[in-house]
Amino acid sequence: MLSLISWISVGALGLITGSFLNAVIHRLPRGISLLNPKRSFCPGCGKTIPWHENLPVASWLLLRGHCSGCTMPIAIRYPLVELLTSGLYLLSWALVGLPLAPIYWIFFSLLIAATFIDFDHLIIPDEITVGGVVTGVVSATILPSLLGATVWWQGMLLSFLGAAMGYFLLWGVVELGKLAFGKRRIHSAEPLSLELGEREDGITLKLDEEEMPLEEFFSRNSDRVEASCLWLEVAGERFEAGHLVIGSNRVIYGEREWSFGVLPAQPALRAEVTELILPREAMGFGDVKFLACIGAFLGWKGVLFSLFGGSLVGAVVGISMLLATRGRSGGKIPFGPYLALGAFIWVIAGPQVLAFYLGNR
Repeated sequence: MLSLISWISVGALGLITGSFLNAVIHRLPRGISLLNPKRSFCPGCGKTIPWHENLPVASWLLLRGHCSGCTMPIAIRYPLVELLTSGLYLLSWALVGLPLAPIYWIFFSLLIAATFIDFDHLIIPDEITVGGVVTGVVSATILPSLLGATVWWQGMLLSFLGAAMGYFLLWGVVELGKLAFGKRRIHSAEPLSLELGEREDGITLKLDEEEMPLEEFFSRNSDRVEASCLWLEVAGERFEAGHLVIGSNRVIYGEREWSFGVLPAQPALRAEVTELILPREAMGFGDVKFLACIGAFLGWKGVLFSLFGGSLVGAVVGISMLLATRGRSGGKIPFGPYLALGAFIWVIAGPQVLAFYLGNR
């Protein structure tokens, strides 16, 4: 009876935590406090959700996946996150039990939140990555058996080493990727129209019919957008052919320079270009910090396995998308979810997979 009660309690705790993770996934990347408003609300009509409509899984089923106020559809992801969290909590309970299971509950919660935020927004917030590193180190210090150690300082050291290895290993990959793929060059025999204008959500660069937020090109202070112009018009003043440089807060053309603060809103700049160079990153720094978080919980072996496994799965998915769309799949592919999948596989079967692989070589 006690065993049954423990299993039911763990499953219920997972459902409740999954409901909280849904709030984290929605609020954190949007800059909405997790404490204000305290109660969950409908993003469509803003209605505060009463407790009986906020029961994990059950409320979604009873409401048939719609808000009772505005009938806005409630994504099926909400009950899926709750069920996934509950399932992983039960799996942790079955694999390790006390005292390690609560640490894996925290770790899996971080993986779930990071995965869905990265899918939606292509970012992994520092609250998850940096906070996860701190939590992992503290956990390994309190329970050194998490990383196979016997005394607290060994657990802390192994966790620090895992976090450092995760960070610097992927940081090296990012830097090499920047050298190899850090610039997107656009050449055109026919002149392309280029405009720089301000919208409600910030400054936008428009190339013919394609609009791109300007801020996405400036991951580093050294990043610049460059263009070879046939002519340029800034604030009604026209200039002949020359080289245009757009920084994160200013525009440079020859010897002239304008800060964004003095440019008109619509459009700030117009030009015809024949060549455009756009800076880009091979991978976001959120992934770098996320692998450090994984290393803090799993150690250096978990880092290597998560990186290799995540890269393998990500490559298969990316190639499959290219084949399915005949090379037309656009947009960025988040890497965080694949790192999370690699970390999950390591927790449930990583050492066994590694031993099987080495034994068959």
